[in-house]
Amino acid sequence: MSQVFSQETHQNLLARIPHCTGREISDWLRTVEEGPCFLRFEDKVSWLRGEHELAYGHAKAIIHEYDLRRAARRLG
Repeated sequence: MSQVFSQETHQNLLARIPHCTGREISDWLRTVEEGPCFLRFEDKVSWLRGEHELAYGHAKAIIHEYDLRRAARRLG
């Protein structure tokens, strides 16, 4: 499962990602969805960092958000 983030830290990171990367969160989430299927959180983060040259914190926040939304879809 994903790493622990405070909600405030997570939201702050998400808010900065479009400015820092030039891409919206929805674009990043689609990239993760269409990317390789990794089971481990850190494998997903490493792939995103290596493939798209993201900072560790940004990659971690994107994967955390992806996992949160995927879990919410399963419950809904």
